[in-house]
Amino acid sequence: MATFRVGVGSFNIQDGAVGFGTDIDGLGNLRVKGVTKTTGSIVSGASTLTRYSGFAADNINQLENITLTSEVGTIGDIVVGVDTSVIISSASTVTVGTVESVSIGTHFSLPVGGIEDRGEDFVEGMMRFNTDLNTMEFYNGNEWKQFTYKADISNSPSTRGRALLMGGDPLDGGDQVPRIEFLQISTLGNTKSFGDLVAKNKRGAACSSSTRGLHGGGQTPSLTSTIQYVTIASEGDAISFGDLTAGFLGPASYSSSTRGIWANGYPGSNSNVIQYVEISTLGDAIDFGDATHASHMASGCASPTRGVWFVGDQSPATRIPELNFITIASKGNGIRFGDLSKFGRDRGAASNSVRGIFAGGREPALLDEIDYVTIASEGNATVFGDLTSARWMAGQTASNNTRVVFMSGIAGSGPSYSDFTNVIDFITISTTGNAQDFGDVSYKTYSGGGCSDSHGGLGGY
Repeated sequence: MATFRVGVGSFNIQDGAVGFGTDIDGLGNLRVKGVTKTTGSIVSGASTLTRYSGFAADNINQLENITLTSEVGTIGDIVVGVDTSVIISSASTVTVGTVESVSIGTHFSLPVGGIEDRGEDFVEGMMRFNTDLNTMEFYNGNEWKQFTYKADISNSPSTRGRALLMGGDPLDGGDQVPRIEFLQISTLGNTKSFGDLVAKNKRGAACSSSTRGLHGGGQTPSLTSTIQYVTIASEGDAISFGDLTAGFLGPASYSSSTRGIWANGYPGSNSNVIQYVEISTLGDAIDFGDATHASHMASGCASPTRGVWFVGDQSPATRIPELNFITIASKGNGIRFGDLSKFGRDRGAASNSVRGIFAGGREPALLDEIDYVTIASEGNATVFGDLTSARWMAGQTASNNTRVVFMSGIAGSGPSYSDFTNVIDFITISTTGNAQDFGDVSYKTYSGGGCSDSHGGLGGY
C-alpha cells in the first residue's frame, strides 16, 4: 500500500486525478498549484517547459528524449544532452527569446550585479539592479540610466544635495587655508562651516561618492600626495585616507559611485598620470593609465560610466583646449573627446549624468564663458552661456542632477591675483543661458576642491 506525505494546503484524488494545493477537478491530469520540485522527470505529449524567475525563464536542460507536439517557450538556453534528441512535430512551436506577457502577482526579481557584471552586449530596454549604485537601472540604447528616489534629495536637505568647498588660497598668491565649507545645492544661500582639512591646502582636487568627500594633492605649502576624506552628511574635520602616487598640483578630479579619479597634475613637471582609489575603502591610489598629454591646472566631471576632463595647461607655449575621456569601471589610457570653445586654464567643471559643464578660467585674459558637452558622445563643446562675472576658480565647482554651483574665484587676471570674489553662481544644467546669483562663500578664495553627494557620476534619473 502506497504512503503519501503531503506538505501543501490540500491534497485530493478524484476521478483518477491527483491535485496538490487545488480543488480543481481533473480528468487524468496532475494539477499543482504553487511550486513542485523533482530530481528527474520525463515529459511527453502536449507540454510546455517554461519556468519563470522574474522576467527571465530558466534554461531547459533536456537529458532524455522528448517529443514536442504543443509549445515550448524560454528566454534561456535549450540544452540537449549527449545521445538525446528533441523531436518537434509540424504542429509545434519553439519560441526562444520572447515572452508575449508576464503577469506578476506579488513581486519579480531583476538580474542583480555591479557595474562590471553588466557584460558587453547591451540591448535597448534591458533592466537590472545595480549593486554598486544600489538602484535599478535600464539601458536606453546609448548608456545605462539609473533610477533615484527624488525624495532622498528634496525631502532630506540636511543629508542630500550637499556641496563641499575644501581648502583653497584666500590671499594674493600667499597662504592656504584648511577650511571646509558646505551649502545645499537645491536652495539659495551662503556657505556654512563644515570643518577643517588635515592641513592647509590649495590647488588640490576633490571627488566624492554619495557618502564620502575626498580631497587629494595640492600644496601645504610644499607639494603633497595626501588624500583625506570626510563624511558628507555629517560635519567635522577630515581624516587621512591614503596617498596619491606623488604630490600633485592642480590635477583634474571626478568620480563614479565607487571610484575616485585624479588625472594630470604637476608633481614637479607636467604629468599625464591617471590614478584612482576605491572610495569606500582606505588606501593609496593605483595607476589607471595615461592622459593624451602631460599637463596641470586640469578640471573634470563624470557620468556614472565616463569621466571627461579638460587636460589643462601644458606649457606657456603649448596651450590647447583638449578634452579626454575614460570608462571609469575599467582601466586604460585617456582618449581624445573633443575641444572646449576656448583654452582657459583654471576652469571649473561639474556635471549631471548627461551633460558636463566647464566654466570660467583665463587664457590669460579672464573668461566668463560656460561650455557644455554631452558626456555619452564625443565632440567639441557648445557654448552654454556666461557666468555673472569673469573669473578663474580652478576646482571650486559642484553639482547635483539639476544644478551646477560655481563658488568664489579670482576676478583679476594676474599676476597680482587681486580682486578675489566670494560670489556663488548657479545654472540649471538641462537648459542653456547665463548663470544667476546663488549666495556667497564666507571667505574669498580660489583653487579649492569642490564636490557633492549628488553629482552626475552617482547616476540618478
